[in-house]
This record gives sequence, structure tokens and C-alpha cells, in this order.
Amino acid sequence: MTEFIIVPGIGGSGKAHWQTRWQQADLAMRRFSPASWDAPDFDDWVAALEAAVGLARTPPVLVAHSLGCLLVAHWQRISPREVGGALLVAVPDSASPAFPSSARAFAETPQQRLRFPSLIVASTNDPYGSLDYVRAKSERWGSDLHIAGPLGHINGDSGLGDWPAGMELLTAFLGQTQASARGAVLQP
Repeated sequence: MTEFIIVPGIGGSGKAHWQTRWQQADLAMRRFSPASWDAPDFDDWVAALEAAVGLARTPPVLVAHSLGCLLVAHWQRISPREVGGALLVAVPDSASPAFPSSARAFAETPQQRLRFPSLIVASTNDPYGSLDYVRAKSERWGSDLHIAGPLGHINGDSGLGDWPAGMELLTAFLGQTQASARGAVLQP
């Protein structure tokens, strides 16, 4: 069974957020636990993600939103732990005027390819990141890109409920990464 780690951004994804709804519906999904959701401390968040991944029995799939996406990019450079891939939803632009000053320590993200498969999901009207920014990030990080339409910041305020379209993207992504992993094993 695939394990998933939910990696919210600031605020921890409240009751109306699709991450919380997915976690409540699937016991294979659990959330990483930093000391504070509202005052993100870089070192604490990295350590909390490291601990969550360390508890997984098999390489988990990370399901990140907003600041959680930047955390994943930083964490993967620091940690040797394996993950099966990452769904990165609403990657924020730290140069945007909307980017919170409390998260400045997360701003300078790695520019090289992520070390695992990833899919970025973007909105056409996200106040935290333009499509040009997200396209550039997907190229630098070697991530596939799915543009989901006008969904705002793809959060609880977007009115997505359980966001079944997002779950379909996760399921398809998981199928692709598992097929690629099987193919890699079969190669001489």
C-alpha cells in the first residue's frame, strides 16, 4: 500500500481544504507536524518533514500545497530519504507581493531538478504565483505541469470540496511513477 504524507502550507489546511478532506477519507494519508502552522520556522518544518518520511514503511508520496511545496524542494536537497514522488499544488512565488514575510526563510528554493518524480498543479488565477513563474519552476525542477484552470490558490477558499479532479491527478501521477519504477527495475 502506498503511503502519503500531507504537507500543508501556512495555517495547516483547515477543515474546508482538500488536503484535510483527503486525509480524513484515506488512512494511508497522514500529515507532517511542525511546531507551528502559523509561524513557519524553516529548520523545524524541515525536521518535521524528515521525521514524517522516516516513519513511513515504504517511500511515501508527498502531497504538498503552497509553502509545503517550497519545503519539499528544500528538504529533498538536505535529506537522503527516499520518496515515491511529490504532488506539488499551488507553488507560491516568493517574489510575489502576496508572499508572507513570515516565510522568507523558504524563499530561495533549489533551482536544480528534484531527485524524484513530481507533478506541479497550477491555477490560472493564483494570487501567489503566476503561470510564467510556475512554468519556469516546473522546467527547473523537472516536474510535469498540469494547469487546472481558474481555481485561485487551490485551497479551502476555492470551494473545491473533496477536489475529485485533484484526486484523479494524484491517482494518474501515482500510476505513472509506479510504472516508471517497474520499468527501471526491468532495465538491464
